[in-house]
Amino acid sequence: MGASLLRLHFHDCFVNGCDGSLLLDSTPAFETEKNARGNLNSVRGFEVVDQIKAEVDRACGRPTVSCADILAVAARDSVVALGGPTWKVRLGRKDSTTANRALADSVLPSASMDLPALINNFKNQGLNQRDLVALSGGHTLGLSQCSIFRNRIYNATNIDPAFAKQRRATCPRTGGNTNLAPFDSTPAKFDTAYFKNLVKQRGLLTSDQALSMVDPPINL
Repeated sequence: MGASLLRLHFHDCFVNGCDGSLLLDSTPAFETEKNARGNLNSVRGFEVVDQIKAEVDRACGRPTVSCADILAVAARDSVVALGGPTWKVRLGRKDSTTANRALADSVLPSASMDLPALINNFKNQGLNQRDLVALSGGHTLGLSQCSIFRNRIYNATNIDPAFAKQRRATCPRTGGNTNLAPFDSTPAKFDTAYFKNLVKQRGLLTSDQALSMVDPPINL
């Protein structure tokens, strides 16, 4: 669940800032961002945020902390619990009262993006190449679905053949779309295995392996 909460926070922040808009269900006035291409049947952890929110409100005696703040803290604490670094989370976010599925479709980074597309995508968010590499490091946690990385393991040329063969064992050319594979060998541990894989051309997604082309290399 830690990886899911981190991803949920990232996908929320990429659309109009960290305002909890991704947590909202559809209403007659707007369609939920949960239906965006980068989120549909993919993002999860909503019930965890709801549970934390209920517990905090109960302890405070009234609604006090926004869901956006809770998600930001939960993402940070998930990273720490899984062996990663900590950072100060500034509080005071207000929850959005609307969502923008169309904007989510247009701004969320895609697993098929090459390096120039990724750089431009992050630049549009006010983020530089160092931010791109650092935030992509969140893929040291969690899993991806076969439908997301299938094209890379069957068609890419910048991939370790043994790694491609290993992934094909559970991700056939057709079918098995929701079969899962880890981004690296330690999917429940926040470490540097993800970046070490890129050096060996073992990035699971096209967008992962693209980071190996950053020149000069980024020291984090």
